Amino acid sequence: MIRTRDLRKTYRTREKGLFGPRAVKTAVDGLDLEIPRGRVTGLLGLNGAGKTSTIKILATLLRPTSGTVTLDGLDLVEHAREARRRINLIAGGERMVYTKLTGAENLRYFGHLYDVPQPVLRPRIGELLELVGLTDAADVPVERYSRGMTQRLSIARGLINDPAYLLLDEPTLGLDAPIARDLRRVVAELAAEGRGVLLTSHYLAEVEELCEHVYVIEGGRHLAAGSPAALKAATGGRRAVRVTVPDPRPELAEAVRAFAHGLGVTAELAEDPDGALLVTVRHSEDVAGPLAGVIVAAGGSIAGLEVTEPTLEDAILTLADTARSGTAAARSEQPQAVAA
Repeated sequence: MIRTRDLRKTYRTREKGLFGPRAVKTAVDGLDLEIPRGRVTGLLGLNGAGKTSTIKILATLLRPTSGTVTLDGLDLVEHAREARRRINLIAGGERMVYTKLTGAENLRYFGHLYDVPQPVLRPRIGELLELVGLTDAADVPVERYSRGMTQRLSIARGLINDPAYLLLDEPTLGLDAPIARDLRRVVAELAAEGRGVLLTSHYLAEVEELCEHVYVIEGGRHLAAGSPAALKAATGGRRAVRVTVPDPRPELAEAVRAFAHGLGVTAELAEDPDGALLVTVRHSEDVAGPLAGVIVAAGGSIAGLEVTEPTLEDAILTLADTARSGTAAARSEQPQAVAA
């Protein structure tokens, strides 16, 4: 597996202009991660959480400031060249291929960089171009590709060395739905074949579909880990029950508030453009039936009822908010300097 222990990465930046004072920015702050073979592992967090910096360290594109990173027991800093033969990176937000070369020429070039033997490389190029749907564009310069075609070629490039570990940073960014679906299928198959995969993505449905285990980070620090279902449960994931009442009465709102209060939550009441009352109650249990009963008993009728399951996005936002609240509270408790 790939394993990190107390991984840290800091940068020195200037806060105010070219000649301003330097400050230390921490991008990765003491991360312990494990990416075993045979599993898709997720790395999630809000923008600026440290995901891309972490992946670039694992890809040997950045050196860690401190801590250790090992790949099957091999230190990635001391043995970076050997480690690179076993890993590859697909990053959706960066240019990963050369635009003046054709699709086939790009794959041939990167294959040589990875020392793929010529008898293996030639058929592999054809197989990968077919896999990403670019066989007909093999001899077309990449500068004439669409964004989606370029990203598909980047995926083929990421598989050219048949990596034991694949690092995916927003791999489906800019892809059409059918191609994104095909990529998810390929990723699942690679993990089933025994490869280790690390995935970051803003498409959380993609994460839930692929990842057995997820790490959530904020400010470069570890917040939580577990299966998507476990994370949602641990952060109090609540179903949202939304009911549309076309003929609201004054006593109905009070009945709904009392019902929600009994559950230990607050009912959300709003009016839609047609004058109907929109009632929303969020709870970890399914309260749709009891809520509908309360509304009917109070003289209301139901024009629509929708139940929305808790999402992984809700869990990440809850974890991030909790972490930030804790950081703010810790800072407020620090002694303040008082002017004499």
